[in-house]
Amino acid sequence: MNSKSFKKHLFGKWEPYLGEFVYGGIDGCVTTFAVVAGSVGAGLDSAVIIILGFANLLADGFAMSVGAYLSTKTEKDNYRKYKNRELESDKQDPNYKKVRISQVFKSLGYKEQALNVVVDQVTKDSDRWIDIVLKEEMKIIPENKSPLKIGGVTYFSFILIGIIPLLIYVIDFIFPIKGNLFIIASVLTGLGFLIIGWLKAYVNNTRIPKGIIETLALGAIAAIVAYFIGDFLESIIV
Repeated sequence: MNSKSFKKHLFGKWEPYLGEFVYGGIDGCVTTFAVVAGSVGAGLDSAVIIILGFANLLADGFAMSVGAYLSTKTEKDNYRKYKNRELESDKQDPNYKKVRISQVFKSLGYKEQALNVVVDQVTKDSDRWIDIVLKEEMKIIPENKSPLKIGGVTYFSFILIGIIPLLIYVIDFIFPIKGNLFIIASVLTGLGFLIIGWLKAYVNNTRIPKGIIETLALGAIAAIVAYFIGDFLESIIV
């Protein structure tokens, strides 16, 4: 079983949306951990950290999912607009699609007999010739994924992974825990980054150690910057 078929077997119909899950999860974990780190740097109470963390989690996650939804929907609408334009031109001129496909394949190096064979084959399919024209000339590729599912998966992963830095503070609020909550949150977040980094490498077919290290580094940098900014603001304001 090759990598592609294994992914499909493992994740089923959601396999095409793994990319959205990964990047939604990375963004959720990074931004929420940054909020926690900044709040700790500013010396804020755990209850305030929980409020700020969940406000960020729900609001930023929603904003990101809406952006993903609108972006995909715009791509689909754009493709539909140009496709309809090509179809309308084809209705008005019976030779239109052959001329268009001939232009495309000439630019790709096809000549004479080979060109005629390709043009005849491609133009037999009412959708295929349009897809080729839009892809080769306008660099527009049809988006087959559902905008609604893309938005939903993005929001779900943003919350699912993004809640990790807040878990220990929620638990401590209900059942007080002895120990440094920020260190525990950092360890849990590191595990979250490890998982999402592995999945990122898996989705992109890149080296797993590289994917994990990149994700961990991104989270660490965001947390360090947020912590010291919080500390700095606390020192000049309070």
